[in-house]
Amino acid sequence: MSREPQSDRFDIPTEAINGLIAEIEKVYVGRRDRVELALVALLAGGHLLIEDVPGVGKTILANTIASALDCEFRRIQFTPDLLPTDLLGVNIYDESNSRFVFKRGPLFANVILADEINRTTPKTQSCLLEAMDEYQITVDGVVHPLPRPFCVLATQNPFEFEGTYPLPESQLDRFFLRMNLGYPTTEEGKRIIRDQQISHPIEDVEPVMRARQVVELQMLVRRVHVSEQVLDYVIRLVEATRTHEGVVAGVSPRGAVHLYRAAQALAVLRDRDYVEPDDVKKLAVSVLSHRMRFHRTSAGGSNGFEEAARIVREVLQKAPVTL
Repeated sequence: MSREPQSDRFDIPTEAINGLIAEIEKVYVGRRDRVELALVALLAGGHLLIEDVPGVGKTILANTIASALDCEFRRIQFTPDLLPTDLLGVNIYDESNSRFVFKRGPLFANVILADEINRTTPKTQSCLLEAMDEYQITVDGVVHPLPRPFCVLATQNPFEFEGTYPLPESQLDRFFLRMNLGYPTTEEGKRIIRDQQISHPIEDVEPVMRARQVVELQMLVRRVHVSEQVLDYVIRLVEATRTHEGVVAGVSPRGAVHLYRAAQALAVLRDRDYVEPDDVKKLAVSVLSHRMRFHRTSAGGSNGFEEAARIVREVLQKAPVTL
């Protein structure tokens, strides 16, 4: 497609990005598009929610991404007895200095693997809201900035599984993307078994990108050109979700911003400094589907996800691109 002239041209570090993808694919056996969606969330400066049944590689994918980045990494296993202070940290009285000292929690890292996030209570889930939206936390009235980059890679099982709690709607809206992985093909299943015959391949993953490089890429993503026509297309899609007959509450303005930013990140992965309408189309289901509420079902469970995906695809058919 044609686009408006771009005076602020820049070079995309394609070799570094391809090296990161190759390192992840040493371990994660499956569809390349799932890896790309995960990296879209990272490069857009957002967070990723991976939802699927147990054992299909949710934790492996998140853990491999973290291992391939030379960043500070924390894995948090979410359980029903996890408390907000277990994540944020707590003020402890230091008798030697006669003052309180803040002891940081595991959220003070670049990459957070929130494993089985929906196995903890809504109160603990909600303490992530400020961190995910503002990259800071507040404890006893004192604001503590989080390191950059800061990315939450969360996994969850469908809600019909025992011992799970639906994520608050406000928290779902803060995830850039939600995706599922699905089962591997026959050949992929064979490779998974063979690769783990002696040791797990994740042990051989090497860091290929430093924290500073990730931040630079996130800044570069924001410079990707988006034409007025593509911006109008994003807005039309979002507005169409609000008027769909099966939807009670459509996509929020935050969702529109996330779709815009995710399209910029995908353009960088495609070695382009401009966004095409196909970038928006490819990302629409993953970015928008978890932000809607329905008359018949809840968007939280797997049935809701399918219903949401169907509605987003209907919206895509009814909202053509105008160039």
